[in-house]
Amino acid sequence: MKHDMPEEIRLQQGRAALTLVYGGAAQSLPAEFLRVYSPSAEVRGHAPGQETLQTGKAGVTIAGLEPVGQYALKIIFSDGHDSGLYDWDYLYNLAHGYDTMWADYLCKIEAAGASRTASPQDAVPAKSG
Repeated sequence: MKHDMPEEIRLQQGRAALTLVYGGAAQSLPAEFLRVYSPSAEVRGHAPGQETLQTGKAGVTIAGLEPVGQYALKIIFSDGHDSGLYDWDYLYNLAHGYDTMWADYLCKIEAAGASRTASPQDAVPAKSG
């Protein structure tokens, strides 16, 4: 089923979430959720089973939004990721599947023994000597 673009797209104050309005109902999608479910090949892989679990994205924000023709939205994240094109169908599915998809992501993080927060080692190179 093809879905049209949302009636409204709002970047929330603080750039921590994107609000999409469909049929008058608003759904807020946190930047972290949008980032870990990026439709980019880097995240989704090139075939089923090649997905890469995204970790340490709890503090990510939305640095920018760019329309792509009449069919998609490019979301630029504060961690530099910008290669995913969120077409209207995918955004609709994210908005309407948020609760299930978020719970699934949290289960995957826990099962992997990973963390949603970036570790200090990720940010600062270790000093030798």
